[in-house]
Amino acid sequence: MSNTKPRLQLRYEESIRAALKEQFGYTNPHQIPRLEKITLNMGIGAAVADKKVLDMAFESMTQIAGQKPVLTLARKSIATFRLREGMPIGCMVTLRRQRMYEFLDRVISVALPRVRDFRGISRTAFDGRGNYTLGLNEQLVFPELNPDKFVRPQGMNISFITSAANNDEGRALLEQFGMPFKQPKEKSDAA
Repeated sequence: MSNTKPRLQLRYEESIRAALKEQFGYTNPHQIPRLEKITLNMGIGAAVADKKVLDMAFESMTQIAGQKPVLTLARKSIATFRLREGMPIGCMVTLRRQRMYEFLDRVISVALPRVRDFRGISRTAFDGRGNYTLGLNEQLVFPELNPDKFVRPQGMNISFITSAANNDEGRALLEQFGMPFKQPKEKSDAA
């Protein structure tokens, strides 16, 4: 890895921390919310019938994240799905530090604008503790994937884990990074 910091990490250190401190009135610098990690998760239901589908998803996740994912295994057997406990049914990867900021930059500036009919992401997908989860229906919004090689559409979940105490702080942090949230609906008096 190079010694230069990613641009979103520099923006966080130089301006976002100060803006959040002013907005929420923090007295302790450790109270200021920060992005701790980003996890990518792909669940592949078709992996039960065809092992090649899991291999393709594993390879696409490697190219997207820039590091090797971990296979996720079934926790229990479900006879109707022909699923056995311990069977590989997905893959996930956790990004931290520089790779996390570089991935966040790619999601905000490259991948999300490539989503068809994109109007912004939901403001309400927070978990109550400032963490945000985003679902993508198609992994081909990432330009590093060759569409001729990855012909089967595969979705993924991307979770942004923050140190924020509540949803408002987490939303403010992600908005400062440039996350394209939908604008809140204005209540009209015409009704």
